[in-house]
Amino acid sequence: MKKQSWYMLLLLVVLSVFLVACNSSDEGTDSNEGTEDTDTTTDEGSEGTTDEGATGGVLVYGRGGDTVALDPAIVTDGESFRVTENVYDTLLTFGEQDTTVQPSLAKEWTVSEDGLTYTFMLEEGVTFHDGTTFNADAVVQNFERWAAGSAEQFYYYNSMFMSEGESVIASVEAQDDTTVVFTLTRPQAPFLKNIAMSPFAIASPAAFDQLEDNPVGTGPFKFVEWKRNDSITLEKNTAFWKDGLPKLDRVIFRAIPDNSARLNALTTGEIDIADGINPSDATSIQSNSELQLIERPSMNIGYLGLTNNRAPFDDVKVRQAVNHAIDKQTIIDAFFQGYAEPAVNPMPSTISGYNEEITGYEYDPEKAKALLAEAGYNGEEFELWAMPVPRPYMPDGQKVAEAIQKNLEDVGMKAKIVTYEWATYLEKAKNGEADAFLLGWTGDNGDADNFLYTLLDKDNIGSNNYAYYSSDEAHTLLVQAQSEVDEDKRNELYKQAQVIIHEDAPWVPLAHSTPLIAAKSTVQDYLPHPTGSEALTNVSVK
Repeated sequence: MKKQSWYMLLLLVVLSVFLVACNSSDEGTDSNEGTEDTDTTTDEGSEGTTDEGATGGVLVYGRGGDTVALDPAIVTDGESFRVTENVYDTLLTFGEQDTTVQPSLAKEWTVSEDGLTYTFMLEEGVTFHDGTTFNADAVVQNFERWAAGSAEQFYYYNSMFMSEGESVIASVEAQDDTTVVFTLTRPQAPFLKNIAMSPFAIASPAAFDQLEDNPVGTGPFKFVEWKRNDSITLEKNTAFWKDGLPKLDRVIFRAIPDNSARLNALTTGEIDIADGINPSDATSIQSNSELQLIERPSMNIGYLGLTNNRAPFDDVKVRQAVNHAIDKQTIIDAFFQGYAEPAVNPMPSTISGYNEEITGYEYDPEKAKALLAEAGYNGEEFELWAMPVPRPYMPDGQKVAEAIQKNLEDVGMKAKIVTYEWATYLEKAKNGEADAFLLGWTGDNGDADNFLYTLLDKDNIGSNNYAYYSSDEAHTLLVQAQSEVDEDKRNELYKQAQVIIHEDAPWVPLAHSTPLIAAKSTVQDYLPHPTGSEALTNVSVK
């Protein structure tokens, strides 16, 4: 009896070993179990592999501020798009590091000869993260939602597709499940680029009432949780419509407002990527073999906005005086350290339609004093708002504000520096509550319309026109340019508009920067996009 028991025990041990071995083999080949892993390494960024041979694991992305909301249609800030770009897809998208239009949820499209009808053929077999089906009806419902909302609710939709109180889009119709037809009221030259922008990502209609805090798209990653002012966690979408992607199992976006603390978190291994690197830290990063310095292609403008309907900036002479008072080159040398160039116009010189004949306002304190005297400026103190977070176009808003404050003091203007939490800062500035404010813009689509019309046309006061600048003459030119399909004629209209804007001086254009990012040397295939946000679909960690 004892011998039989011993044999039975031995048989059970052998059988157990066999079953464990089989189970381990199954786990190692099932790519759908992306968030489960048998690798016990303590390096978060190096966990696991998928059956396609790509690296899995977790990527922690350190950034300077938190997201405002997770519904891309209602936000304008880059920190929100940085996350939503990975949760949703748009009908069209851009090239990996440029703004050429590429297929996405729409695999192909045709345009009528008169430029008024766009027909999109959609990908089949795509599902939203909630299991509902992506189809032409879903596209229609998204555009109907945006069209029905107010300018205050859907800033971008109204900036891109509303003009002079009328919609550029006459209708959006589902021809069948995989075909959607857009009919326009007039030609819009940048229409394809516009719908490729992050704000026009397609969300699940079943989730419209929860998108602000619980996004549901078709993108490579699914939303897990949001710890306000701390982190947002996404996990791999195992049903993603692009085979073998994404490569990562999980992405965590961590908000670390201080630039030095963010870089320290990278060097100590707490995060894998650090956005918003101080230019002064570039050399130390380049000399560290465990890190890599990455330059984001530049397509931005950092500026000092002067709210045109608030004293003293309701006087064009005062605005011109401020332009002469600020020493841009010294600011760039001190805080951008070679990774920026002085701005003259409200858009970068790389954008088609840029007016190279405009020379800009020279740094001339005496000229500034003379203009202030002509304006009868009384020296009353005003508020100068400093951004609380680093942005691609401005690495350190507080220090730049202090330099501007000193420049203004030198010509007899007393500025009090104030700041707010990032979402509050944007909301109050949008509502016209600032006197002067630091802000900037990273282009969404590489088109002049996305700078000049979006940021400075009277149609966009209360949305992206934070300066409350209004010019009927500039408005006429900008609206004409939207409909002009001849590229040379269109560029000429933009050049004329820039002359008017330059004379009216609604801003002080400060700098076009080359944003810096640092990453562990183990991060692979991370390609920063000039728009400031990119999908991490192809990124992996060794």
